[in-house]
Amino acid sequence: MTNYQRLLSCTKLLAAHVNQARHEKALTFFTRMHSDPDLSLDPFVFPLALKSCTALNLSFFGKSIHAYTTKLSLIFNPFVACAIIDMYGKCVSISSARQVFDESPQRNVVMWNSMISLYCRSGNLSTAIKMLDLMDVEPNPSSFNSIMAALSEQNDGSFKALDFYRRMQNCNVKPSLITVLALLSACVGLTSLNLVREIHGYSIRILIDSDTHLSSNLVEAYGRCGYPLGSRYVFDRMHGRDVVAWSSMISAYALHGEAEKALEMFEQMELAKVRPDGITFLGVLKACSHSGLADEAKKYVSKMRNDYGLVPGSKHYACLVDVLSRAGKLYEAYQVIREMPARENVKAWGALLGACRNYGEVELAEIAGKVLFDIEPENAGNYVLLASVYSGAGRLDEAERVRRDMKGRAVKSSPGSSWIDT
Repeated sequence: MTNYQRLLSCTKLLAAHVNQARHEKALTFFTRMHSDPDLSLDPFVFPLALKSCTALNLSFFGKSIHAYTTKLSLIFNPFVACAIIDMYGKCVSISSARQVFDESPQRNVVMWNSMISLYCRSGNLSTAIKMLDLMDVEPNPSSFNSIMAALSEQNDGSFKALDFYRRMQNCNVKPSLITVLALLSACVGLTSLNLVREIHGYSIRILIDSDTHLSSNLVEAYGRCGYPLGSRYVFDRMHGRDVVAWSSMISAYALHGEAEKALEMFEQMELAKVRPDGITFLGVLKACSHSGLADEAKKYVSKMRNDYGLVPGSKHYACLVDVLSRAGKLYEAYQVIREMPARENVKAWGALLGACRNYGEVELAEIAGKVLFDIEPENAGNYVLLASVYSGAGRLDEAERVRRDMKGRAVKSSPGSSWIDT
């Protein structure tokens, strides 16, 4: 075997280690390759090693590779430079990555995209957009995708993400699968069923609708936009449904109060030998909560622990407290809160306080109110609920005291609002 053939073989093995997240083995093997005098490493090897450095946050190792590639003048290779930029941005600092970028004489679209992605990752969207404006090469879908995804995650960013998509269209850049996923996230943020339908239709036209990740996101999007029938349509046509798809379908039913269908779906999931995770059980518990199935909720928390070895989190406990409270089992709900690993659970205490108002339970309401005033002193709803409990029990002086306390802390209630597109 020639040295070149050995290099190809070693590079394939290194790539296999990296792609399968065996990063320690990858760097050990890279070190062996580097120390072999008969192997002359080429530009394809170093980006792989740098990827493992980034995954393990080994900046010192990455810097040594940077120094070595500079010595060999490989730093001028855009793919090596891109890997170095990514390593510095994720392991050292954005400014260090920008310095490497600015010093690179040949910057291809991958390098520009890497820099844009790093700015988005650090929350510096304004600079990411400026970088896009400064591009001196033709942009591709990845140039826009990271910005759109970051905008979609902002509280008021869904409209901005859609506007950015229109800008992408004006640049005659064809959307990719990642683009469609980012758009779906924006549509869910707007609860826009019409836009979800449009994206679904578009994915069918460009033949990407069979992608499992996209299908799972469509199941979730239809459910969160008030159309569980759409969720089921997509779900039934999926091949190789994973835990995400099953969980999304269960959550879609749970969100719309169809507990029986949600629990049936969970049983089908178990029969299909797909192992549920914490998100799956959260959907099941929400279904129980919305339909007042207290005994079933306790059974599923027990199944979660005993059958699957999963540890309930704060959201699971909040759902259990909520369903017990709705069923009037207030002291049982209170006991669950007392036994939780983290007792400062706003949703759990809030569910208990709300149920105390419904059932006229003053003693527990006082306990819950005191805890909530400490956890979130600016939430006017807690004061209003406790005052309502006192008023319902005829204890008007205490109700007025809570209102005065609320005013004394300058806590103001905000009007509610809702925006559902159908």
